Amino acid sequence: MKELIEYIAKHLVDHPENVAVNEVGGDHASLLELKVGIGDTGQVIGKRGRTADALRTILTAVAAKQKKRMMLEIID
Repeated sequence: MKELIEYIAKHLVDHPENVAVNEVGGDHASLLELKVGIGDTGQVIGKRGRTADALRTILTAVAAKQKKRMMLEIID
């Protein structure tokens, strides 16, 4: 799931080399921290947070298939 979010984020931003995803958590619940370069945060969040919501929806669907709970946090 970490790779999926990283792949999508790299295709959304202008500087894909600055994208980093860190997974924090345990067996049943985890937190993915998405870090992007300066100026790319807005592209990952999108207008009114729609892109970020879509990323979270995809992550939730994939995690549900694996019977896990995943959360996504975008870090400045």
